[in-house]
Amino acid sequence: MRVIAGLFSTLMPGFGQIYNRQFLKGIIFVICEHFDNVAGNINSAIHLDFNGHHAQAVGVTDFGYMLFYPGFYAYAIWDAWYYAKPGADKAKTAIPYLIGGFAGEFCAIFANRLPFPTLMAGLSMLVPIYAGMLIHRKEGQSVPEPSLQAPSEPPATRQ
Repeated sequence: MRVIAGLFSTLMPGFGQIYNRQFLKGIIFVICEHFDNVAGNINSAIHLDFNGHHAQAVGVTDFGYMLFYPGFYAYAIWDAWYYAKPGADKAKTAIPYLIGGFAGEFCAIFANRLPFPTLMAGLSMLVPIYAGMLIHRKEGQSVPEPSLQAPSEPPATRQ
C-alpha cells in the first residue's frame, strides 16, 4: 500500500523501499541517511531545538551536509510511495515532493532567522508531501477496461 510505504520512508529514508521489497535501494538509502545525519549533526540540532536552545541548534549543524538532507528525504518518500504501486504519472505526482524538498531547503538556508528551525523545516517539508499523498492517492489504481464486445442480449423470459 502506497501510504504505508510513504510513512515508513517518513520515519527513516530507506524503510519504505525495504517495505516495497527493494532491499538494495533501501539499504543504500538507510546508509546515506545515517551518513548525512551524523555528518550534519541533524539529530543533535533537533534535540537542542526541541529543548528550546534554538541558537545552539543552528550552531551545531553542519550546513554543508544539512542542505543535502531535505531533497534526499523528500525523494526517498516519493520513491517509496511511487514504487509501492506502479501506474501513477511520474511527473505529476513528484510536484508536491519537489515543493516539500525546496521548502525544507529554504528553511535550512534561513534557519538562523526562524523561531524553531528544525521544527519549521520538518513541517514545511511534510505538509506538501502529505498533501501530495492525499491528492494523488487514487493515481495508478486499476480501472476496469471497457469491454470491446457487443452487449449481450438479456436472457429470454418465458411467456
